[in-house]
Amino acid sequence: MGRILVIAEHDGSELNPSTARCLSCAGDFSGLDCDVVVLAKDGKRVCEQAATLHDVSTVIRIDHDANEHALAAVQAPQIAKLAEDYSHVLGPSTTFGKDLMPRVAALLGVAQVSDIMSVISPHSFQRPIFAGNAIVTVETRAQDMVVATVRTASYQATADGGKATIESRALDVELPTHTRYRGTSGSGDGGRPDLQSASIVISGGRGVGSEKNFALIYQLADRLGAAVGASRAAVDAGYIANDHQVGQTGKIISPDLYIAIGISGAIQHITGIKDAGTIVAINKDADAPIFEIADIGLVGDLFTIIPELEKLL
Repeated sequence: MGRILVIAEHDGSELNPSTARCLSCAGDFSGLDCDVVVLAKDGKRVCEQAATLHDVSTVIRIDHDANEHALAAVQAPQIAKLAEDYSHVLGPSTTFGKDLMPRVAALLGVAQVSDIMSVISPHSFQRPIFAGNAIVTVETRAQDMVVATVRTASYQATADGGKATIESRALDVELPTHTRYRGTSGSGDGGRPDLQSASIVISGGRGVGSEKNFALIYQLADRLGAAVGASRAAVDAGYIANDHQVGQTGKIISPDLYIAIGISGAIQHITGIKDAGTIVAINKDADAPIFEIADIGLVGDLFTIIPELEKLL
């Protein structure tokens, strides 16, 4: 019998919801117990959060000064060492997971499975290809360890209610020194929810017109407690930083409510929102492709509609 190790994503104090979605995927591996590992400088708070998640057997706490920041080059050797006792190692298909898991797979000498969207068997999985227009079945050799990223947009977060034990460990592994943390730069989210785990996301496109006009998107998002996204066209135009980009070359998301404002609906963008619960589109072009997949469409000038929506709120 095998055992699953899920890598916790966190910011040092709060567990990212992507971890709970990975655990839902792990639950599809019938009969396999699941542990969660938290690598941090001081992982007490994050471990306590992970221990409350359903179907977690043990939370492994690995505290080390080198784990203060999530550096893939530093974390990968530790995970590879820990993985010796497991048959499967899962991480989220987020920026964090896409950076980390290929290194883990390389250190373990196996091919990584990317973007698992469903589990057929412990060594057989389905994942999307061609911008989500086709689904392929991927199989790994039965004797190989499985190292994979989970397409978090395909899974709901596992429930709370668990009472896992927390076990502190020290790993005898040499950590590289060629990679060092220098700082973090980005647009910041202004205290808004994480884009990849938010239940409501409001995105702006080229139709917003300028970086200054994006203030309308932020205002509406703040009224709804939503995360802010963008199309690639808006990012390329310099209206907003690329860490907000949603789509094939950005982030794949699955909010309960997605509001697309001034976005035409190119296939690359649609790929990133296919799993959204309800899609609302606001665009002055009645023939925009976004209306073909929208549940609710508002045809009109966004600079008129958004202020009216805010008044109603």
